[in-house]
Amino acid sequence: MTSASTSAPAAAKSAPKPETPALGEGERDRLDAAVGDLQAGARTWSALTAAQRVTLLRAVRTSVAATSEDWALTAAASKGLDGKHPLRGEEWLSGPYSVLGALDAYIETLSRLANGTNPLDGLTIDRAPGGRTRVHAFPLTGIDKFLLSGFTGEVWLEPGITPNAARASAGLAQRTPTESGGVGLVLGAGNVTSIPVLDVLYELLAHNRTALLKVNPTQDALVPVYKRALAPLIEPGLLRIVRGGPAVGAYLTTHPGLVHVHITGSAATFDTIVWGPSKGEGAAATKRRRREGRPLLKKPITAELGGVSPIIVVPGAWTDADITYQAEHIATMRLQNCGHNCIAGQVVIMSSDWDQADAFRAALRRAYANAPERPTWYPGSPSRMQLATDDYPDALVLGDRLLVEIDADDDPTALETTEYFAPVLGVVTVPGTGQDFLDAAVAHANDRLQGTLGANLLIDPATEKALGVGFERAITALHYGSIAINGWTAFGFITPTLTWGAFPGGTLDDVGSGLGVVHNALLLDGVERSVLRGPFRPFPRSLPIANGGGRLTILPKPPWFVSARTGAAVSEGLTRHRANGGVVGLMKTLTKALQA
Repeated sequence: MTSASTSAPAAAKSAPKPETPALGEGERDRLDAAVGDLQAGARTWSALTAAQRVTLLRAVRTSVAATSEDWALTAAASKGLDGKHPLRGEEWLSGPYSVLGALDAYIETLSRLANGTNPLDGLTIDRAPGGRTRVHAFPLTGIDKFLLSGFTGEVWLEPGITPNAARASAGLAQRTPTESGGVGLVLGAGNVTSIPVLDVLYELLAHNRTALLKVNPTQDALVPVYKRALAPLIEPGLLRIVRGGPAVGAYLTTHPGLVHVHITGSAATFDTIVWGPSKGEGAAATKRRRREGRPLLKKPITAELGGVSPIIVVPGAWTDADITYQAEHIATMRLQNCGHNCIAGQVVIMSSDWDQADAFRAALRRAYANAPERPTWYPGSPSRMQLATDDYPDALVLGDRLLVEIDADDDPTALETTEYFAPVLGVVTVPGTGQDFLDAAVAHANDRLQGTLGANLLIDPATEKALGVGFERAITALHYGSIAINGWTAFGFITPTLTWGAFPGGTLDDVGSGLGVVHNALLLDGVERSVLRGPFRPFPRSLPIANGGGRLTILPKPPWFVSARTGAAVSEGLTRHRANGGVVGLMKTLTKALQA
């Protein structure tokens, strides 16, 4: 969940620049020693059976659970959120909760492989539009079915992959555990504290690569926590964690002992690593290499690079409560983590012919303005806010955030092609209602907005039912790696059995939102996208008589909503339950959830 523009300074600063100082001999020796340790660790990892790997992952789970409170509190403090801030719960969910969930899912997958069964046994596998194979990947446990009722998730595979082929390849590198993938470099994100850890786990489990994690400087306070949480991986040489600035990143991306690079960052960072600097000394050589197709980087690279995420609002007959709830939903998509997310919704696409458009705009202004204030903490955010202000001087200034409502005289290009990575939300319109609007909105998102990482779509049950197969056809045409229907794609990010990454099609020369996927705890091959579906109405309006044919959920307002009054306590309670279990604590958490 990091920025395509500036989300990962560690990755961004990995780019070699003329002013970057050379590393001292001692620093080089330290990094070389870490790589050497990991090369030995790769041999250790290859010698472990699937059952032994399960035991190791359970040890990691125990240590992550033990550090979860310190993790969440340290992360919150690093972002300027004190112990009483109403949004401090974000750091529980996007930190230890996400990692614990991933570990549980990986343990289940490896346990199946250790027992000689397929990771997909017992899962529903059917066909999606276009002959695609679709794996119903969430929920898979009783507790998820209960706590997150109303939410389901699917992984769609690339066209041509049959269900039998999906089963045959599920498990990826864990099907051949003795074949080492060598040592990989992970350039960690700086905005969401689970990302570096999740990326390390994917290197180890999907590719049999031990990992050298270079922590983003914004995460330096978390390094002691990471080292305690991941001690079971560090001790046998499966992981090394290093800090450092531009010179460290530049040295490591070209290190001969590292066979692969994974970054969570920006397309500009990616291009600098792959091709060289685009400005100043060396820019001419970079242009020549690109023209001749000779990348500077001589090893494979995968990347998650963000983008400008759409929120498509399909017109329908909404109640006043629907309008208020979904306006708060959109405000959350932009303002969670102060907008410092690659998956933060940035462009709302509405119908110019919707008779409730004015009411919805008014509700969105209120929800956006009334969300709790918080520090704009990420480096470079003030300059990006100023850039948006310069682009749209008539934007509404609502406290520390901007709302850009595009009218006929405005040029939406900057809004649709610049990932501001800050609290900037825009609204654009396209004509039509029903299928005409939906098809036009999908085309607008595909053709006008930068990137293909994630798209969100809000639609009431009656309208979705009326569209029938046309709705699924439109979802198929929406070329994004993660799609959330009546949800936010960040839910897909923290759901480990779904996948995270750009829609296929990026290249070294035109990378878009990235290459490859992560998370993917079922270890599926040939992934095209993940599709999350959620309830349009919260409890109690989700009850069958009131929900208009929609999905039942027990959540009155999800704890990740910025408007959830008890969100902090519920997020902490859910994480503690994920870590340690216990019925009493869970019941207290559910009671607080009902007060959201």
